[in-house]
Amino acid sequence: MKLATFNVNGITRRLPNLLAWLAATKPDIVCLQELKATDRQFPRAALADAGYGAVWKGQTSWNGVAILARGLDPILTNDELPGDPADREARYIEAAVNGILVASLYAPNGNPQPGPKFTYKLAWTERLIAHAESLVETELPVILAGDYNIVPEPRDIYPSRSYDDNALIQPASRARYATLLGQGWTDALRHKHPDETLYTFWDYRRNRWLRNAGLRLDHVLLSPSIAKRLKSAGIDRDVRGEPEASDHAPVWVDLKRGR
Repeated sequence: MKLATFNVNGITRRLPNLLAWLAATKPDIVCLQELKATDRQFPRAALADAGYGAVWKGQTSWNGVAILARGLDPILTNDELPGDPADREARYIEAAVNGILVASLYAPNGNPQPGPKFTYKLAWTERLIAHAESLVETELPVILAGDYNIVPEPRDIYPSRSYDDNALIQPASRARYATLLGQGWTDALRHKHPDETLYTFWDYRRNRWLRNAGLRLDHVLLSPSIAKRLKSAGIDRDVRGEPEASDHAPVWVDLKRGR
């Protein structure tokens, strides 16, 4: 079974890219982020024609998350991250698919820092940590996939001083990601490629794609009960090089079926 996460950076504008990628790779489950579309604008019919059921939570102009499932409809279990009823940003959605609890998340960027956006980033991630711990305690197979907007380690960003003040690489951000892993979650991509340079995002500016000046922001975390089913993991880098591409590339994992 193949699961992928993809920050599409605007599902309306990137729909042809998304549909082409789905047709070429046929993932069974897809977590999407940064839809930049309202619920009514979500292309449900086009995705159904491509063979995918979906649950989604949109938002005007920014944010937005979705979960797709090939040949069936995901069963929605949560469309917000617990812990702050006042937070109305569409950044988290969770659904049951084929016996797996899957979450698609789009964590806050946090820039500029210091400031209120960075404070919100850290608070949101603390809520994610608390919810993730409760999911681990269920001992169910759970996958937390998406754009975490955290570069876990120095090797996950190209050699540069231009990001020194960026929220993505701050010690406080990295410490929270490490806390998640400390709960028992497996970073699937790093687990399968422990020594490789891995990037999932290349900014449009300063020719960063052609220079391979990337960052690893998109992660698939597996709970202990499903991590043992991990067969392989990778990045569909070529998708980033297509015309009208998102600035992110899809990240995927292949899992053994069953328990």
